[in-house]
Amino acid sequence: MAATGPRNSSATVVYAALAGNLAIAVTKFVAFALTGSSAMLTEAIHSAVDTGNQGLLLLGLKRSARPPSQTHPFGYGMELYFWAFVVALLIFALGGAFSLYEGWLKFRRPEPIDHAWINFLVIGLAALFEGGSFLVAWRAFKISRGDTSFLTALRRSKDPSVFAVLLEDGAALIGLALAGLGVTGSVLGLAWADGAASMAIGALLVLVAMFLANETRSLLTGEAASPRIVAAVNAVLSADPRVETVIEVLSMHLGPQEILLGVTLDFQDALTAGELEAAADDFAGAIRAVDPRITRVFIRSGRARQAYARPLSS
Repeated sequence: MAATGPRNSSATVVYAALAGNLAIAVTKFVAFALTGSSAMLTEAIHSAVDTGNQGLLLLGLKRSARPPSQTHPFGYGMELYFWAFVVALLIFALGGAFSLYEGWLKFRRPEPIDHAWINFLVIGLAALFEGGSFLVAWRAFKISRGDTSFLTALRRSKDPSVFAVLLEDGAALIGLALAGLGVTGSVLGLAWADGAASMAIGALLVLVAMFLANETRSLLTGEAASPRIVAAVNAVLSADPRVETVIEVLSMHLGPQEILLGVTLDFQDALTAGELEAAADDFAGAIRAVDPRITRVFIRSGRARQAYARPLSS
């Protein structure tokens, strides 16, 4: 079973985002009721959707932490990926598509904004809350990122509870800037600017949803461990004198903190059956030392066509 530390860190990121988005959503809906701003309604709906999304991610974290069962012998880690995919669909449908529709209506039939100062006040407060949530997610992401570039690390990340919040909060901060521009344009006499800002926010959410959906789709369909982990395992096995050739190292993420590894080796011909068993035990420990997320190892002799399963626990 994986250690609880990374899982608790992911939950902290989601709880911070949920608290911030809930407060922001209520504030924005009040601002919309007072001013009639289309961009503010779009932002309010965006924050409400984000709040619901954090709830779904927390549900995914809780359900993915269940221990293996007879029906799910490898555990429930992938359930987090399912709920993250649902989050992507909600961002697309309830956030992006609705924002585009609402913005188009206001763009065609613009209306003046009353008490614009309220919108600016709400945007400033929302930026403060969103910025705090973004920093929590950024710190968690930075720990796992290492020296990898931002986009590469984002695509290689296996924890949607972190990168989904990071993307949502990043989009929210950009959306607030767009909403501010829309309100400013309306105040300056460009009545269509509010609707245009709403459509721009919708387009941004659609792009974020598409990226998130693609990443979680890849995880749901059995994404491999990072090339660094596979190369490290290959190096450990190749260095052992009992191994003639490392035929293949196959890997798959069963969850953010769980990796399944299948190794096919060509052992030295002189090894007996007992020595092969001992070698499999040694290799399991050595592989576990490469990365603590490797929870199960299956070692197969390419010569004998015999598999040695080595489940590991922390």
